[in-house]
This record gives sequence, structure tokens and C-alpha cells, in this order.
Amino acid sequence: MTPRQRWLALLEGRSADRIPTDYQATPEVTARLLRDLGCPDEESLWRKLHIDRRRFVEPRCKLAHHPLDPEADLWGVRYRKADYGGGTYDEPVHHPLAHVQSVSEIHAYRWPDPDDFDYAAVTEAVEADDGYRPIHAGCYEPFLLYGYLRGLQQAFEDLAWSPDIADAILGHIFDFYVEHHRRIFEAGRGRIDLTWVAEDLGAQTGPLISLATYRRFLLPNQIKMADLARRYGVHVMYHTDGAARVFLPDLIDRVGIEILNPIQWRCPGMEREKLVAEFGSRIVFHGSIDNQQTLAFGTVDDVVAEVRQSVEIYRHARWICAPCHNIQPVSPTENIVAMYETIRTLG
Repeated sequence: MTPRQRWLALLEGRSADRIPTDYQATPEVTARLLRDLGCPDEESLWRKLHIDRRRFVEPRCKLAHHPLDPEADLWGVRYRKADYGGGTYDEPVHHPLAHVQSVSEIHAYRWPDPDDFDYAAVTEAVEADDGYRPIHAGCYEPFLLYGYLRGLQQAFEDLAWSPDIADAILGHIFDFYVEHHRRIFEAGRGRIDLTWVAEDLGAQTGPLISLATYRRFLLPNQIKMADLARRYGVHVMYHTDGAARVFLPDLIDRVGIEILNPIQWRCPGMEREKLVAEFGSRIVFHGSIDNQQTLAFGTVDDVVAEVRQSVEIYRHARWICAPCHNIQPVSPTENIVAMYETIRTLG
């Protein structure tokens, strides 16, 4: 089977010729793997490690920055490079809606427009694709963006004390993305396989928000975005970090997610055995190989043991083997290679 055939087999409830794999890591890790394994490009790396990685396509943005702020992105957020020792990440430092106090101010803000993008780039990409890998396009993660626009503390406070502000901001984000994704899917000409409907709902030890708050502010539009994808034959992946068990019935029964990522199984309620017992017949599990402890600080033997354990736990479920989030530079190359070599041997 090709990588695309493996993914689609699981999504259709069939068995693949082996357990599929996927990859997510920081740019620094990918650069190091290319160097350490002597691969000239990323496709060579995926093939060397037998990784069934998705191919991502996206429209081309016509604007280099926000029309009213040359230092900001399309949403008006400014970032700085933050160095954490092993690499850098973009940290939001300017929240353009931080001091907004009325719904009228929100409506007056210069929001992105789908016309700011060239969707022909999606058509060009899928028409040039060879069909070997699954194609992924689009990501809807509104509250993450809300936090960038408003500041994270203020964003959470809005949900409790300023629901009118929250509704207005989330409404503008949804209005953009529902049309943005519709145009992406149209441009995909039936060749887009997967999309993200996402939101981090769990922290390390429990939910970030209550189930009632999720249902009030996020669930209705997640349902609409998933319905839009299904109308175009696009499968829905859902990303949430942490202890998100309380949200899973709504995500599966009401949003209709098909793949759950990343399965941080050390978090309360996310134990693999319990998830398989309750939801294993209904969704595909994606991730699970721990990158907070095992990949980062374990030995090669620890990695091999965790992959073996996961194979047994997911034996009667559908599982795509991958790290449980972006692999960080602290994870040794030998541990990463051990993960993929072991699943290749056992899968």
C-alpha cells in the first residue's frame, strides 16, 4: 500500500498492510535528522524511515502583512523569536484586540478576507500531486487565534465575563474560516483527504475549560466546520493536547471527528486502554508515543518498549503511530529512529 492507501483504509474501517505512521517535529529536529541520516530532502527522510506523512497544501496569501500594520501578520498579531535553548519559536507580543471593550470596536476592526488569498495554488498543487501521500489542507483552531488577538488571560476572562465580546470575535474568526475552507475544498477538486478541526481543550492534569463553556462557545461552529468538510468528502482530524477525556463524546457524536490526535496518555483520563475500550470502534487514534518523557529522556530500549506496548494496546483498534506532539530538539536522533524502526518491524 501507499501512505495514502493506508490512511484511507483506516478511515474506511479496513485494515492496512501495516500500521501507518506519521511525523511531527520542530524544524530544528527535522534539519538534524536530514543531516544525521544523510537525506537530501524531506521526502527522502520519510521514505528512509517508512513514514506515511501527509502532504500539506495551502492557498497563497497575497498580503505580506496586515494592511494597517507592516510588522504584524494578516490578523494584526506581532511576534518575536523566543530562544528556548534548542531552537526558537514565534511568541506573540502584540495583541491587537487586547484593549477593545465593545462589540462595535470588534466589528470595525480590519479582519482578514478570503479574497486576500489565491486559491489557484491549491488546484495547482493537487493537480501536480502523484497520489502517493494523503493530502491535508486547512486548519480551524479559533480559540488559539483568539488568544493571540486578545491575550491569553483576557481570552479566558472573556468566556466567563464578556460573552458578547467572545461571541463577536469568535464570530469573525468563523466567518473567515468557513469561507476560506470552502474555497480551499473547491480548489482541491476532490483530492483533499484531510483537514484539521482543532482546539486545545486539555491541560496536563485536567480540562482548560468546562464542558459547558466548550458547548457554549466552541462546539456549534466546530460542528459546522466538520459538516463543511464532509460535504466535500474531506475527513476530519481533531487535535487537542492534554487531559481532554470529558470532551470526547461531544467530539465523536456531535462534531463527528474521525481521527483523534495526539493521545497524551500520561494525562488523567487519556489512558490508552480506556480510550480503546470506550471509543476504539469509532475513531482512529493518532500519536501516542510520548515525547515529554520517553522520546526526550528515555533510552532506545524505553522507546522500543513503549512502541511494543502501544502495538498491543491498539491491536483491536485503528492507530497511526506518531509522537504525541512535535518532537523537540532534546530528543536524541537514536530514539526517533528507534520509534520508526520498531513500528516498521512490529507493524
